[in-house]
Amino acid sequence: MPSRRAAAPSPNDPEQGAARAAILEAARAEFAAKGLAGARVNEIAARAGVNKQLIYYYYGSKEDLYRTALEVVYSEIRSLERDLHLGDMAPAEAMAALIGFSFDYLARHPDFIGLLNHENAHGAVHVRDSRAIRETNSPLIELIARTLKRGIAARLFRKGIDPVELYVSVAGMSYFFFSNRLTLSSIFGRDLTEGRAVESYRRHVVEFAMAGLRP
Repeated sequence: MPSRRAAAPSPNDPEQGAARAAILEAARAEFAAKGLAGARVNEIAARAGVNKQLIYYYYGSKEDLYRTALEVVYSEIRSLERDLHLGDMAPAEAMAALIGFSFDYLARHPDFIGLLNHENAHGAVHVRDSRAIRETNSPLIELIARTLKRGIAARLFRKGIDPVELYVSVAGMSYFFFSNRLTLSSIFGRDLTEGRAVESYRRHVVEFAMAGLRP
C-alpha cells in the first residue's frame, strides 16, 4: 500500500477523528511495551477496536504509525508546556512550574518512558529524522533561555547556565527515577512506587534544581 503520513486526528470529522485517536492511543501503548520491531498491527487494531486495514489506510505502514505516534507525543508535551504560560510568571515561579511539570508528565505517562527506551536502543533514528519533533523542542529551549535571562536580571539566577543542559538535567532526574524505581526500591529497601515517596522525590527534584540556579 502507498505510504501515507497522518497528522493528529481531524477535529472536522468526529468519526474519523475518534478512530485515529483510538489507533494512536493503542499504538502508543503497544510501541511503548514492545518497540517498533516487536509491536504487532493486529494487536494495535484489537486495542483500538478497529479493522487492521483501517490502520494501513490512515497511516500507510507500521513504521509510519510509529513515527506519527512519537510526533504526537512530543507535540502533546509541548502543548501542555505552553498551557503553563511560563512567560506570564515570575522567573523563579516559571522555572519551578516547568520542573514540576516535567516530573508530573512522566508520573502520569509511563508509556513515554517505554517509547524513549526503545527509540534510544535503536539509535533514535525516527526522532533524529523527524523535523516535526525538532521544531517542537526549539520553542521550549528558547523559553527556558528567556526565563533564565529574566532571572539573571532580577539576580535570582546565576550566570552561565546553558538552557539545553538545564533541561537535560531536570528531565534526567525525573526520567531516571521513573525508569528505574523498581530496581532502586529493591536495592534500597524503600518502596519508591508509593505515593508519598513519589511526592517526596518530586519536592526534592524541584528544590535541588532551583538551588542549582541560584547565585
